[in-house]
Amino acid sequence: MIPILTAFEHSPDGGRGLARDMRIRWALEEVGQPYHVRLLSFEAMKQPEHLARHPFGQIPAYEEGDFALFESGGIVFHIAERHGSLLPRDPHARRRAIMWMFAALNTVEPSVFERVLARILERDTPWHDSRLRVLEDRIRDRVGHLARHLGDAAWLDGDFSAGDLLMVTVLRWLNSSNILDDYPTIAAYVARGEARPAFQRAFAAQLADFNKGSAPAP
Repeated sequence: MIPILTAFEHSPDGGRGLARDMRIRWALEEVGQPYHVRLLSFEAMKQPEHLARHPFGQIPAYEEGDFALFESGGIVFHIAERHGSLLPRDPHARRRAIMWMFAALNTVEPSVFERVLARILERDTPWHDSRLRVLEDRIRDRVGHLARHLGDAAWLDGDFSAGDLLMVTVLRWLNSSNILDDYPTIAAYVARGEARPAFQRAFAAQLADFNKGSAPAP
């Protein structure tokens, strides 16, 4: 059965592969699973049909027949468990990979995404600059600890895993800043993730869907 991924019709990431459906596309490409994409407008995302898939009216959503999931981390975990190649076979290494999935979404992503929102939604407020400094200090603290853990290794814990996939997608939100300039090993880590053939295929597919959704009506 070919799964269906629900994504933005007009992605706010501007085709840069930053929306969270990119995580699912990348995971599916890594495991070699074909998939279909359902593109939805912001209006359609709030309608009952989509709310039945995703109760918060967001993307991504994922369906395999009558089985549906939402939340990007949960979907990546499902794909990794089902296909095996994104999680190690060794039980301890497997638990550590899952730990890094949680670390990406719970420890690193909140401050990174808050910075994204602050730059968009609070840029005209009098507190914008001070708020940004606080968030960037917090991000630098997280990235600094991550750099110390990574050292000169290629990936977070042995071979590439779902933990790396999620961590790279979170850190890519910093590509438009100068934060990673101070952490060359982390910048190289992100670049390694982006260089993977599966990432390149996922990025091309997301960009094609963005261009399709943004094309003027005939």
